[in-house]
Amino acid sequence: MPSLLPPEPASLFAERALRLRELAAGHAMRDYLMLMALVCEAQHARARTGPAPRLPTVQQIGAARDAGEPVLKAVGWRRDPLWRDEWRALVRQVLDQLPADSPARAGVQAAATLQDAALEQQAERLLAGITLGLDMASAPLIAAGLQLHWARLAAGTLAAHGDAFAPSHDSTTCPCCGSLPTASVTRVGGQLDGQRYLYCALCASQWHLPRVICTHCLQTRGIYYRALQDLAGAAPTHARPAIEAETCDSCRHYLKIVHMGRNAHVEPIADDLATVTLDLLAGDAGFTRHGTNLLLLFGDAEAEPGLA
Repeated sequence: MPSLLPPEPASLFAERALRLRELAAGHAMRDYLMLMALVCEAQHARARTGPAPRLPTVQQIGAARDAGEPVLKAVGWRRDPLWRDEWRALVRQVLDQLPADSPARAGVQAAATLQDAALEQQAERLLAGITLGLDMASAPLIAAGLQLHWARLAAGTLAAHGDAFAPSHDSTTCPCCGSLPTASVTRVGGQLDGQRYLYCALCASQWHLPRVICTHCLQTRGIYYRALQDLAGAAPTHARPAIEAETCDSCRHYLKIVHMGRNAHVEPIADDLATVTLDLLAGDAGFTRHGTNLLLLFGDAEAEPGLA
């Protein structure tokens, strides 16, 4: 059983876009889910046709191993300027596909005007998990560019250097880039059947973590699986949903878990976006989320001049 499943940039964004469109039908967040579907389709186009990013050298891989850090560590990795060009191409495609009367056009157009220095500053805050000074309107678009860049970096590095990513001493974060997960996935098929993998919010790599273990504190006691009806106090149903919150009574953290065996079409980032109500109810119940979804951020933000 592999400890790490690499991202597949050629297909992952297309599959995410398809799932977002499926989830958007009749959803209260339909407009936002459809916007993110357009963003994912633009990511897919760039993943197929854009130039490959510069990969880490053997020396960089060795230095990261010696330091016990992820090779593509999000905070501190010297980004190839190529990512900005790819991001601008991505935003142009989103604008081309947006209806003329879409309320999202103004925000996308404003993001497109960001100069390189401002764009890099916003990217640094996103990667470091800093919401103060982060422009929440452009953050999901910038995150899409970073996801595209890191997914291609991780996939390319694994293809060129199969042993580049050593198991991390911190199994709660991605061994490739050190980022938090968006959700965990119980998989189906072959040797992966029933196994749980954490899904990286940034590079889309997946790393194995045994089931019934807290993804934050790694405790095995006090783990519960709560669905919308559980947290909302609704009458239970016989069939458990494909998306649940895995909560820990020890540290009071949670992370959503996505069960492919209950719905073969689930996609961690798309399904996480479509179940924001589960986050709100888990928060009301006193749980703090371990992990993030870079396409929808919450927090107190204070935009700086020129970034709003």
